[in-house]
Amino acid sequence: MGKPQTIDEYVEGFAGPGREVLEQVRALALEAVPAASEAIKWGHPAWVHPSGTILFMVSGHAKHANVVFTPSTREAFDADLTGFATGKGSVKLPYGRPVPGELLRRMIAFRVREHEDDGVLWM
Repeated sequence: MGKPQTIDEYVEGFAGPGREVLEQVRALALEAVPAASEAIKWGHPAWVHPSGTILFMVSGHAKHANVVFTPSTREAFDADLTGFATGKGSVKLPYGRPVPGELLRRMIAFRVREHEDDGVLWM
């Protein structure tokens, strides 16, 4: 199978806990920002604002998934992210740990606001 063309194809490439986490993040994204469209960007699932700007992305790996926001979104939640490994704009979700749904919902809402109100684009 080649590179995934849809988020369904991307998720199908994972089994067990990896697939579960990706499915949970996807369901949460659809609930939190229903106006966003789903797309594959740089080989990974992304949720795109109606204006065309990427809001956030997710990527699956061997032992974790990364949810990637803008650095400003991730930084705004530093106090809430203790206990999670983070990167420039990313939050690492280890498989086998509960997905922090409420925290991700707040981060998604912040990201939508920073784009709509402040014009913050993707990285």
